[in-house]
Amino acid sequence: MQNYTSELEKLKENSSFRSIKNIEEKISKYIVVEGRKMLNFSSNDYLNLSTNKDLISEFIERHKNSTEFLFSSASARLLTGNSKSYSVLENKFANLFKKERALLFNTGYQCNQSIVSTLFTKSDCIFSDKLNHASIVSGLKLSLAEHFRYKHNDYESLEKMLYTHRNKYKNAIIISESVFSMDGDIADIKKLIELKKKYNCLLMIDEAHAFGVFGQNLAGVSDENDLLNDVDIFTVTLGKSLASVGAVAISSNTIVDYLINKASGFIFSTALPSVNILWSNFLLTEKFDFLISQKEKLNNLFKKVHKIYPTVSASQIIPVIIGESSKTKETALRLQKEGFYVLPINPPTVPLNTSRLRLSLTADMEFEEVKNLLEKI
Repeated sequence: MQNYTSELEKLKENSSFRSIKNIEEKISKYIVVEGRKMLNFSSNDYLNLSTNKDLISEFIERHKNSTEFLFSSASARLLTGNSKSYSVLENKFANLFKKERALLFNTGYQCNQSIVSTLFTKSDCIFSDKLNHASIVSGLKLSLAEHFRYKHNDYESLEKMLYTHRNKYKNAIIISESVFSMDGDIADIKKLIELKKKYNCLLMIDEAHAFGVFGQNLAGVSDENDLLNDVDIFTVTLGKSLASVGAVAISSNTIVDYLINKASGFIFSTALPSVNILWSNFLLTEKFDFLISQKEKLNNLFKKVHKIYPTVSASQIIPVIIGESSKTKETALRLQKEGFYVLPINPPTVPLNTSRLRLSLTADMEFEEVKNLLEKI
């Protein structure tokens, strides 16, 4: 226990100690913490759906008498946890991403970790962007395959690794996020497709922070650039833009069947409550046009913000890199006092000396509100 205590003390000294916030209420684009109402710049609810009372009321009224309006599945999908709504949702995602099948997981972390750790063996290799999400890194550690992490969005670095190592292994995959969660920058998926074809690899793209924000059909950066057919595996989390819960792996019949039979994260997990699946289906079918309109509002907002505050970001995620953890924490607390719910992001979430404020823009924010925050920073 002594080691745990000393480690926690070090985290506190470095301003890296984490604690759960006492959140009292969420009201549209605002949040109430410790009695203070603030504009919420720390949410992944990019389309402002999760607190929309009209949407929630309409959903309940339409579906409260459904046999699937249940708050527990009480079982894994392979036992008695399955029902029609799950298949409807999976088919919707397969169609959106122009793939044969989709498979629902309980979380984005579980989805990425399961895919990376399950699909590849000792005779295979994985090439992963160095700034890919912790769920992908966890999958790499669990996988029996050899893995190589290339410099972030550096495709010369990736090609050198492919040239040196690819021919030593049976199967290979390149893995990248589309919109990166800490900097808001975007991968060159067209270049990744070129390299995967040149070196005979699969390509997996995590569209977690892009789904709902990019694409004519909300299907992310790959949809935006008409590249859906050339990506082999997509992952999408439903807890961000879709204001729901769960995540989806989208690929071929063969890969989905393999995951159903081999992925422990799927096989041994109690399925999500069907009421949540109904909610996701409701938004993607009955409210799809509203989601599109919210996406367009958000795109207009962050494009205007990029003009007055240029960074590496090309998305709704705006990084304000301060460097020192203690200074970043002090800045965040000051801004909270002025009515902006901004949180510090410190190592190990980001590299040493790159502590930052991560500003998440959402659809219902006004440009002047964001401008006001940036001026105060």
